[in-house]
Amino acid sequence: MKVIYTGKTKDFTPHLEKKVEAKLIKLGKMVDRRGEQEAHLFHRQERHLHMVEVKMNFYDHALSGAGADGDLAAAVTQAVDKLEKQLVRQLTKWRDTKRDPKATRENKEQWSGAPVAAAPAPESPARKPPKAKAASTAAAKRIFKVAHSNGQKPMSLEEAVLALDEGADYVVYRDSDCDRVSVLLRRRDGHFDLIEA
Repeated sequence: MKVIYTGKTKDFTPHLEKKVEAKLIKLGKMVDRRGEQEAHLFHRQERHLHMVEVKMNFYDHALSGAGADGDLAAAVTQAVDKLEKQLVRQLTKWRDTKRDPKATRENKEQWSGAPVAAAPAPESPARKPPKAKAASTAAAKRIFKVAHSNGQKPMSLEEAVLALDEGADYVVYRDSDCDRVSVLLRRRDGHFDLIEA
């Protein structure tokens, strides 16, 4: 993590700088896994008090922690501790509101005893109005016509099952027993559906 010092920087000893950077690196790991964060440390002294403010960005939030003490190290520790509390609060808020699915949030609210709005009763599929999304996906779907007059010889049901074993999901054929067009479909459970015209 890059630390930018502003103000009375001559008061910062190399030992104190290492201590500050170690604490801010810990916070930087919480914020950004890549380690590309930077923090601004502002220091000013009024009479005997050292006033330290540490600022850091967390996505689109500016976090700031301030500390004041007669000892510079104590003032820095106060400022970093306040910054850490803000950071933890933002992380939990972001995780709880943005990362949980809606059902999980509702379950958490029910467990905590918070009132949850009643869900609307499900409507029958015939009464639902068509959605705009369904119309746009229907336009993207293609229809493939099966030509059953392409010179194929009539098949028996057993031959159609053998044709399905070659990898097709369905077979359209003319049944040799009744001379009708039939469709044999493979079901998800491995069985077959036969549709006769």
